[in-house]
Amino acid sequence: MKPRQIKAIITLALLLGAASLPAEPAQAGGIQNAKVVATSLNVRSEPSMDAPIVGSLPYGTLVSISQESYGWAKISTGRTSGWVAGYYLKKGDEPGTKGTAGSVRPAQPASVSKRGTVLADALRLRKGPGVEHPILQVLPQGTALEITGQQQDWLRVRTPAGATGWVLGSYVGTGTNAPRTEQNSSAQGIGANVNRTPGLKGKVIVIDPGHGGIDAGALGTKYGTQEKTVNLQTARYVADKLRQLGARVTMTRTGDGDSPALFQRVALSESLGADAFISIHYNSSPKPASGTLTFFYQEKKDLPLAQAIEARLRDLYGMKSNGLSFGDYHVLRENDRPAVLVELGFLTNPRDEAMIRTADYQRRAAEAIVAGLKDYFGG
Repeated sequence: MKPRQIKAIITLALLLGAASLPAEPAQAGGIQNAKVVATSLNVRSEPSMDAPIVGSLPYGTLVSISQESYGWAKISTGRTSGWVAGYYLKKGDEPGTKGTAGSVRPAQPASVSKRGTVLADALRLRKGPGVEHPILQVLPQGTALEITGQQQDWLRVRTPAGATGWVLGSYVGTGTNAPRTEQNSSAQGIGANVNRTPGLKGKVIVIDPGHGGIDAGALGTKYGTQEKTVNLQTARYVADKLRQLGARVTMTRTGDGDSPALFQRVALSESLGADAFISIHYNSSPKPASGTLTFFYQEKKDLPLAQAIEARLRDLYGMKSNGLSFGDYHVLRENDRPAVLVELGFLTNPRDEAMIRTADYQRRAAEAIVAGLKDYFGG
């Protein structure tokens, strides 16, 4: 289940009293602080997608969380209070003021305004100094830049056309930093080099078990299976098999309680210069849907990887493949490394759910993903 598909989880959970995997109980504890990491986050009167909307919070709004229940968080900020999807909150920020995607700490001015040139094939110009900030435009290689400030590894720049924003400094040549090589190339430049030498040995693979923490993802309609749990179990099987074949594997989360933000998952992929990023999910639908589905975003970058994995999932015994689909999801759209998101069955289909819950199916699904990666890398 993806963010836009979150359903009225409370109502569903009440129907699952006899579920073998019980739903999370509501929790009320000390006040926690958090920041909104969605472009616009609806506040509802109750923890349900069917509840009336009582307000909307922009990106960067700082809130206080007083209660959490089934993936929802009860928040307050200023005159607005109510329930929001916890998936769109990043905990740990101080309350009291409201920010926006463009609100950043003041940049340190450049001692002297300098000139620079874009070294990457294409470089994202962002509204703020970090991958969590919106992309304003993509600058082609060779674009001349005026550098007007700096914050850690990020440069505030102005283009010849007058556009201003932030870029990662390692992709700007100023005469003091050398041009990038294949070895130090990273994904802030779109189309950065990927290691396509044959075989999985030495390949950097990031495995992303979807959801986590208070965000349970989809819930099975018959057994109450929590998506976050089976995502993680399947991801562990994938990671183990890849490591046995010599791949260098990193998981975006390793515990059921972990809940990295979407931009953090992408940032990990890009910082490692991943040769492939695989986001693992299980699906949901109000219709009697069944089977797997493989999503990609960019045809040139992602589609070959998606095709290789889907071809193996097509042979997964007991679960049909629904083929390939374009997916406008953050972990694909914002990821400059080859990336796919796989849905390995429908938790809302009783037959699929019964199979998904088994270690046998999870292992076979993992084997199919690994076989697809071997095919992709020609190994």
